[in-house]
Amino acid sequence: MIKIRDKNTPFLPHALVFFSELILSFLWLLSQASQWKPISRKVFPERLPGNDKLPSIDVFICTTNPIKEPSVDVMNTLISAMALDYPADKLHVYLSDDGGSSVTFQAVKEAWKFLKWWIPFFRKYEVKTRCPMAYFLADESEDGNEKFSSTEFIAEKKKIEEKYEEFKCRILRVIENTSSFTSRDHDPLIQVINDGICGVDSDETEIPLLVYVSREKRPFHPHHFKAGALNVLLRVSGLISNSPYILVLDCDMYCNDPTSARQA
Repeated sequence: MIKIRDKNTPFLPHALVFFSELILSFLWLLSQASQWKPISRKVFPERLPGNDKLPSIDVFICTTNPIKEPSVDVMNTLISAMALDYPADKLHVYLSDDGGSSVTFQAVKEAWKFLKWWIPFFRKYEVKTRCPMAYFLADESEDGNEKFSSTEFIAEKKKIEEKYEEFKCRILRVIENTSSFTSRDHDPLIQVINDGICGVDSDETEIPLLVYVSREKRPFHPHHFKAGALNVLLRVSGLISNSPYILVLDCDMYCNDPTSARQA
């Protein structure tokens, strides 16, 4: 049983609870204003200037462990970023390998080789799904493109799918031949995978700039995890491309809309 005391009831705790409820009620009232009339925004990519006047973009992708983060999935994220609907000379993709693994480094090189087949294919047939893993799992008829019914497209798609399977097999072969790696003790490595002029390789295929970055890590020095990796990417990109806009992607995601960069 509770004995009620009228004279010795503390005032301060009751006052604090009362004012807390009053403040929370005021904050709730303010939040209701946004729900009375929701704001929906619409983008107008057609109002953008020409490709020569568009600002450049740096895309950052961070990965650490090729076992916990499968290299094939990471490379699909990289390929979808390289395949954005944006001028090749204004798009720069930086992959941060915080584990310093030779598997990721070789996988980036293999992705670059596959891009020489993938980019001309989706540009020719206006493919909207730029991630090869998602594209070959989905039905291409959803894009509503009449070119998909031609025999030429079917033959080329089969050829590209074979190249993609070979690309995956080469990565898996690299993983099998790699014994181990030290994610917390390795030297730095920065390499421009495609060092052509204005994003044009030897086959005259316009491909965005691709840079592999692995910062130095020592067990006795704090590395600040992903925040430290992004700081290194900012420094490296500032010396190479120094774009005014930055897009950060997780390694297990892909760009499902190729026009997202223009919309942003």
